[in-house]
Amino acid sequence: MPILLIILHVIVCIAIIMIVLLQTGKGADMGAAFGGGSSQTLFGSTGASTFLSKATTIVAVIFMITSLSLAYISGHKKGSSIMTDVKAPIEQKAEPTGDVTPVKETVPAQLPDATEKK
Repeated sequence: MPILLIILHVIVCIAIIMIVLLQTGKGADMGAAFGGGSSQTLFGSTGASTFLSKATTIVAVIFMITSLSLAYISGHKKGSSIMTDVKAPIEQKAEPTGDVTPVKETVPAQLPDATEKK
């Protein structure tokens, strides 16, 4: 089932890219004012905008459904995990091992001044 959903999702992704690339931009109507010949388009003078906008809406809804379905399926997988198989307790107290000797505090030696000439 997840493999079919992934294949459908990839097909829908390619379809939405193609549909968006087929649509005309907002500035495309300016060319029609100077004799752009909008009646010679593939879908007619106004058919492309309504057909492609409906197709974009349908493909976008399918894309959202497949995305949510894939996210739900990946989040609810039944399987083993490293974290569920751990038998040790989570919190353990640190215990010192061996002889603990305090470290002597030393004062760092003063470096000669950089302005002094040799």
